[in-house]
Amino acid sequence: MSEYQMYHALGDQDQSQDPRYAQRRNLPAAPQFQSPIAGPPGGYQQGGGGAFQPSPTAPQQYQNTPSEIPNLAYGHPTQQGGYFPSHGGASQGVLPMIGGLVSQVGALGIGGDSAGAPSRATKKKSRHAYHDLGGPAASIPPGPGGVQGGQYQNSFQPQQQQQQYQQPQQGQYANQQITPAMSQFPAASPNGPFNPLTQATSAEHAARRGQSSNHSIATMGGPPGSSQQSGIDPEQVPSIPRSRDGPAEYYLNHIYPTLENLVPPPAAVPFIAHDQGNSSPKFARLTFANIPSTSEFLASTGLPLGLILQPLAPLQEGEIPIPLLDFGEIGPPRCRRCRAYVNPFMTFRSGGNKFVCNMCTFPNDVPPEYFSPTTPSEVRVDREQRPELMRGTVDFVVPKEYWAKTPVGLRWLVLIDVSQESLNKGFCEGFCEGILAALYGDSPLNVSENAEDTGKEKRNIPPESKIGIITFDKEIHFYNLSAGLGQAQMMVMPDIEEPFVPLAEGLFVDPYESKDVITSLLAQLPGMFSHIKNPEPALLPTLNAALAALTSTGGKIICGLSALPTWGPGRLFMRDDGKITSPDGEKKLFTTEHASWRKTAGRMVENGIGVDLFMAAYGGSYLDIATVGHVSATTGGETFFYPNFVSERDNAKLSQEIRHTVTRDTGYQALMKVRCSNGLQVSSYLGNFVQSATGSDLEFGVIDADKAIGVMFSYDGKLDAKLDAHFQSALLYTTANGERRVRCSNIVASVNSDLKEGMKLVDQDAVVHIIAKEAVSKMTERSLKDIRGALNEKTVDVLAGYRKHISGQRPIGQLVIPENLKEFGMYMLGLLKSRALKGGHEPSDRRTHDMRMIKSMGAMELSLYLYPRIIPIHNLNEQDGYPNENGHLVMPPCIRASYSRIEEGGAYIVDNGQLCLLWLHANVSPNLLADLFGPAHTTLQSLPPTLSALPTLETHLSAQVRNMLRYLATLRGSKALTVQLARQGIDGAEVEFARLLVEDRNNEAQSYVDWLVHVHRLIQLEVGPAS
Repeated sequence: MSEYQMYHALGDQDQSQDPRYAQRRNLPAAPQFQSPIAGPPGGYQQGGGGAFQPSPTAPQQYQNTPSEIPNLAYGHPTQQGGYFPSHGGASQGVLPMIGGLVSQVGALGIGGDSAGAPSRATKKKSRHAYHDLGGPAASIPPGPGGVQGGQYQNSFQPQQQQQQYQQPQQGQYANQQITPAMSQFPAASPNGPFNPLTQATSAEHAARRGQSSNHSIATMGGPPGSSQQSGIDPEQVPSIPRSRDGPAEYYLNHIYPTLENLVPPPAAVPFIAHDQGNSSPKFARLTFANIPSTSEFLASTGLPLGLILQPLAPLQEGEIPIPLLDFGEIGPPRCRRCRAYVNPFMTFRSGGNKFVCNMCTFPNDVPPEYFSPTTPSEVRVDREQRPELMRGTVDFVVPKEYWAKTPVGLRWLVLIDVSQESLNKGFCEGFCEGILAALYGDSPLNVSENAEDTGKEKRNIPPESKIGIITFDKEIHFYNLSAGLGQAQMMVMPDIEEPFVPLAEGLFVDPYESKDVITSLLAQLPGMFSHIKNPEPALLPTLNAALAALTSTGGKIICGLSALPTWGPGRLFMRDDGKITSPDGEKKLFTTEHASWRKTAGRMVENGIGVDLFMAAYGGSYLDIATVGHVSATTGGETFFYPNFVSERDNAKLSQEIRHTVTRDTGYQALMKVRCSNGLQVSSYLGNFVQSATGSDLEFGVIDADKAIGVMFSYDGKLDAKLDAHFQSALLYTTANGERRVRCSNIVASVNSDLKEGMKLVDQDAVVHIIAKEAVSKMTERSLKDIRGALNEKTVDVLAGYRKHISGQRPIGQLVIPENLKEFGMYMLGLLKSRALKGGHEPSDRRTHDMRMIKSMGAMELSLYLYPRIIPIHNLNEQDGYPNENGHLVMPPCIRASYSRIEEGGAYIVDNGQLCLLWLHANVSPNLLADLFGPAHTTLQSLPPTLSALPTLETHLSAQVRNMLRYLATLRGSKALTVQLARQGIDGAEVEFARLLVEDRNNEAQSYVDWLVHVHRLIQLEVGPAS
C-alpha cells in the first residue's frame, strides 16, 4: 500500500453538484457534431446504463461508456477528489491569491456594489466590462459556480437561450437601417426565421462569449501614486478558458448562422457554420462586422480594419461541402469593371438582363447563358438553385484562359538527407517511415472501405498525383521508380555546380502502382548510406535539381534536413554564435542576405513550386532557418522544426506531420486577389507569399488548408452608412488532382457612424491576428524592443480610445474594457511573451521559425499559440473523456495558465497547438501513474523519458485521457499531437511548461494582473483625470 491514500478514478459525486460543471447543467447534446473517440483497449468491456446509456443512433466508435471496473488498483474510495493527496495548500475550488503586484499600484479586488458602478438594470446602455481601479471592496460571499461575488457568474442557461433565440429581442438594433444586401437575401436559418434587425440578442452574444451580458466591476487600487492595497481576486480579471468553454458547450447544441450572427465564435472553439451567403469565419474573419464610416472614426478606436483569410480551411464533420460550379467555356460571370465574381450580394435589374456589382456598383449585361427572369422584387426566380447566389464560399472551375500551364495532378518530390548526422541520429529512418505512413497509412495492408468488393487500396493522395524521390549528401542521387523494375535504380549526380535531371522517365510515378519499389527503397535507404556518412549536405544544389525536375508542371517538395548545409554552392556558415546583442545585428539574423537562396525561391514561385521543410537540430545546433527556411516561406510552404530532436521521442511526431502535409488539402500555382467596396482599398498584405510587381496580386508556389494571410484596408473616401461594405477574396489555384479552380469567399459588413454600435460587433480573434502578423512582419526592419513598445502602445490606444470616445464618463479608478475585447489584454501579453518577440536571449533559429509560423497561422492555431489549453486529469469525473448520450465527447473545463491553479499531486495536459506536454507533479499518486502507464510504473523516475504516446491499458483513466488527446488532435493546425513528459524536477520540458504559464511573471514580462495594472496606469495618463 502506498503512503498516499487510494483515490477512485470514477467517483460518485453528482455532476450537477460540481461547481466545475455549472455550464453543463441541463445541457442536451446536439446531433450535428461528432467527436472522434479513441477505441477502447482490446478486451476492455465497458458496461453502463441509465444516464450513461449511449444513444442507439450513435456511431459504433461512440458506444464505449463508463463502466464499473474492478478495483484492482484503487481499493474502496475513501474520499472524492481524484488522485492527488491531501495537503495543507489550496483545496480544490479555493483559488490562491496571485502576488507580484507592484507596490505603488493598488490591488485588484471585486466591488459588486461599489460606488460609481452601474447597476444591472443599465446593461442595455453600456455593454462592456468595467474594472474599477478605485479602493478596496468589501468581501462578497461566493456566488453560483464558485465565483466570488457573482460578477463572473456564468449565465449559460441553454433552455432560456433557446427561448430567446425563438423570440429575439430587437433592443439596440430596432432602429438599424435595413440595407439592400440584408433585404434581398432569402436564406433560411435553422435557428428560426431570419430578421436583419436582430443579428444577435444580448443573451446570444453572452452565450457565444461564454460570459454574462451583465457588467463586471473590479477595483484595482487608486490613481497613480496611490498606496491603497487589498487582496487580489484573480477570478475578476477576464478569463480566456472561461471564454472558450462556454461557447464550446453552446455550439454543441447550435450551429452558427453566418448572416444573422455577425460576431463569430472564438477561434479556438469548434463549431458548425451555416453559410447564408456570408462566408464562414473558418474562411474569413473581419475585424469589424459594423465598419466605421470614416478613417477618423476608425482611428479613434485604435483598432485595425482587416481581414483574416484561410481560403482552403478544412470543414468540420457535419458541414455542407463547398459547392463546385462549372460554367463551361464562358467561365463564371464577373463584373466588367472591377472583375469581381458573381456572389449573393449582386443585384439583378431590367427583368434579369443586368446585374449590379456590389463592389463597384457598375451595371453589367447578363450573359445569355446565365439569364433568368426576376420576380417583381427583382430576385432571380432560380436563385435558390444557384449556389453562387446562396453561398458565401464557392469553387469555380475555370476555362483555359485562366491557365498558366496545362493542369496536371500534383507532383510530389521527396528530398531525403542521408548525411552522417541524419543517419547517426535516426532522422533518416524516421523520415522514411513518415513517407511510408503518408502514402500507405500505418499498415501496408490498409485497404479502402469497400476493399472486399474491389480489392483496391485506400489512396491518401489523388490518382492523378505522382511522387519522386531524391537523396542527397555531398552528391545528389536520383531514383528510377518505374513499376516494372524489381528494385529502384539509383543515378548519382556528382556535379552539383550545375545539376540536371538525368531521368526522362521513372522519376515521377504513381505511388500505388510502384508501391513495392518505393517501400523497398525507403526501407533500405538508412542501411545503404550507413557506410558512407558524408558529414556535409549540399542542400541548395539539390533544391535547384528539384526545381529543374518540376519546372514544366509545378509541384511540391518535401525536404528533410538535419545539419547546416555547408557543402557546394549556397554553402552556409555559422552566423549566430550567441554573442550578437546589437539590434542591427539581431535583425540580420532573421532574414537571409544570400542571393542564391533568394533567386532559387523566386524561381520556384514563378514555376508554381512550393517547399515544406522538416528540420531536425540535435542539442539545439544551429541550422540557419532564416536562410534555409526562406525558400519555404517565400513559396507558401511550411517549416517543421524539431529544436532538440531525439528519434525515440520525436519520430512519431515527424511521421504524423509528414502524413498531414501529404494528405491535407493542397493547391499549387496559386494567385490571390482581394477586392473591396468603393471607399475602401487594400493597404497591405501580411503573410508568407510573393507580392506581384503591381502589388495587387499575391503569388504562392503552394497553398494548403492550414495557411492564412492578413489583409489590411484603408479609406479612400467616406462610406455611406445606408449601404453595406463588401469584401471578396479570389484564389486561383490548381488542385492536387489537376483541376484549375477559383475559391471565392465573400464577406459583408454594415457601415455605421456610431462608434458604440461598431464596437459591439468586433471580432477579438481577428483583431489579435492582424496585430500579431503585423508585429512579426516588422522583425526584419525594427528592433524587438521597439516592436514590444509598439504593442504596448497599441494595447493602450485601443482601451484608451474606448474610454475616451465610447464608454462615457467613469471614475478614474475604473478600467473599462469593451465586451468583445475582454481578453484582448491577455492575448497581447501572450504575444509579447511569444518566442518570436520575448525579451532576453533566444536562439535566432527559434525566433525566426516562430516569426514565419505566426505569419502563416490560421486563427485557431494562433489563439492556442498565444494562450494554451491546460486540462487537469487527476480529478476527472466519471463522464469526462467519454461520449454522452448523443455522441459528444465530455471534456472537463480548462484552467487558467498560472501556477497558482496547479494543485499538489496534480497531472495536467498542456496543449498550445505546437506541442502537448503531460506535466506531472512530484507528489503525483502512484495509482494515477499505474492507471496511465501500467502497473510497472508507479514512480516518476520509472517512466520512459522519451515517451510520445500513452499506452493502451484496460483502465478507465487510460481510456479517458486517450479519448481526450484524440479529440484535441482534431482542434489544431498543422502540428501533430504527441505527448511529451514534463515531470516536476526531472525533465527539461518543465522549463517549457513554466514558459506556457503565460499569466505568471515569465518570459521577461509581467504577470497578467501586473500587466493590466500597468496598462491602466498608462490609460489614465492618456485620457487624463477629466474622464
